[in-house]
Amino acid sequence: MSLDNPWQIATLIGAIAFLRIIYGLWREAPARAFGIELLDSGLIAFALVFLLIRPFVVQAFYIPTGSMEPTLMGHQGRPGDRILVNKFVYRLNSPRRGDVVVFVAPPQALHGDNSSDYIKRVIGLPGDEIRIKAYDGVYVNGKRLVEPYVKATPDYNWPVDEFGRPLPQPYPVPAEQLLVLGDNRRDSNDSHRWENPENGAPQPGLPMRNVLGKAMAIFWPPNRIGLVR
Repeated sequence: MSLDNPWQIATLIGAIAFLRIIYGLWREAPARAFGIELLDSGLIAFALVFLLIRPFVVQAFYIPTGSMEPTLMGHQGRPGDRILVNKFVYRLNSPRRGDVVVFVAPPQALHGDNSSDYIKRVIGLPGDEIRIKAYDGVYVNGKRLVEPYVKATPDYNWPVDEFGRPLPQPYPVPAEQLLVLGDNRRDSNDSHRWENPENGAPQPGLPMRNVLGKAMAIFWPPNRIGLVR
């Protein structure tokens, strides 16, 4: 889901550095001096963006599926949303319920998928008790969650036993974990589907250490520009 490729970035920076060296071997004619200054500025800009801003502050991602519709649009049959993700905010604060977060998918989420970066909405915080009722909605600590952002109410109950029957108790979110769901509740590979790859047991928790950042804004396409809410 990330927009950039480390090898492409390294190649581009290397090419600029190589041109800078070639220019430096020539005599400092005015035009060549300007070229050197331009290349130096390019190197500084790329260093700031890809060595400081991208790893620690802001990174661009694209949305590859429809699991977060209507909040974020996937690319099926049309350009997918491009978003900016704040990678610094959770160094100061913990995720909050309702945040749309990008994270490294835990093993139980992959199901053979090669993609490792997912985007979902935080629904359960550590200590919360979560229940999902078919065609009704999500209940957090016994209260129905008001969710104007969802595409449709879920058509499933959760948590359930191995036969698909609702369990009598809600799911307690463990310490240092989150429960995350897609806004397109009927078509999303999220916490309610995650299972231990070894024994098939439900394993819905997302470790908080896997969270990369908070989705802040859509910057492309132009008709979709706006804040992510």
